[in-house]
Amino acid sequence: MQRQMMDTAVTLGQIQQQLATVANNIANVGTNGYKSRDAQFMDLLFQQINNMNVNADQTDQSNRLTPSGIRAGSGSRIGDTQMDLAVGTIKQTDNPLDLALSNGHQFFTVALTGANGGTTTAYTRDGAFNAQIDPQNPNELRLMTKSGYAVLGANGQPIRIPAHYREIHINNSGQITVNLANGAQVNAGQLGIVTVRRPQLLHEQGNNLYTLPNLAQLGIGLNQVVQPVAGANGSVAQGKLENSNVDLTKEMSDLINLQHNYQLNARSITIGDQMAGLVNGLLR
Repeated sequence: MQRQMMDTAVTLGQIQQQLATVANNIANVGTNGYKSRDAQFMDLLFQQINNMNVNADQTDQSNRLTPSGIRAGSGSRIGDTQMDLAVGTIKQTDNPLDLALSNGHQFFTVALTGANGGTTTAYTRDGAFNAQIDPQNPNELRLMTKSGYAVLGANGQPIRIPAHYREIHINNSGQITVNLANGAQVNAGQLGIVTVRRPQLLHEQGNNLYTLPNLAQLGIGLNQVVQPVAGANGSVAQGKLENSNVDLTKEMSDLINLQHNYQLNARSITIGDQMAGLVNGLLR
C-alpha cells in the first residue's frame, strides 16, 4: 500500500512539471517568435514479481501472450520537453526594423550580457528590433532587441547603422543597406543568422532568448549544433513579425486532461490511505 502511494506521489510531481510547461506556453501565446514546448512522459523502473510456480500449470503457459507474474512500476517522469519549431503566423507591421524568419530552424544572434559583464551569444526568433544611439559614438546607432541586447552581425560584432538615416532596407539574406539624407547609400553589414541543428540543446534564458550549454562537456562541437546561414539561404522578411506558434486550443485541452490525471492520482492516494486505515483498524 505504501509503495502504491509513493509511486503515485512521484507521478503527481511530474504532472505538476507538465502543468508548468503548459502554463508557460499559454502565458507566451502573444510573444513574438515564441516556440511552444511539449513534455514527454516515460516510465520509471519496474520490478517483475513472479509469485506463481511456472511449472505448476502448463495450461496457463501454453497460449499466454503476456509474462506471468506482476510488473510493479515506480511511477513515471518527464523524459524530455521537445521544442516545436513550426513557424508561427507572420503578421505585417510595416516597421522597417521588424524582421521575421520564415525558416523554422533559423535564429537571429544576440550578444547576451552576463552578471559579470561578459557576453555570450544567444539566439532568438523575436525580430522586434529597434535602433539606439551608441553612447560611444553619437553618429552611429546600434541595432538592439526590445530587451536592450545588441543584435550581432555575420562577423559576430554588433550591428551599427549610421545615424540620421532616411531609409533602411534589409533583404531576405539579412544584408542591411542604409540610404542617407544626402542620397548616399551605405552597406551596414549583414545580420548574423544561424541554423540550429539540435534545438533540444537550447536553454531558455528569459526575454525570448536561448543559449547553448557547455558543448565541450557533452563532447559536441559547435558546428554540429549551430551553422551560419549562407546569404542565398536566408529567410528574412522585413516589416513583419512572427507570432507565437502556440496552439491555444491544444494547450487548453492538455490543461483539462492534466487536471483530470492529477485528480485521478490524488484520489488514488486518498483511497490508499483509507484502505490502510481499515487494515489498521482490523489489526487492533
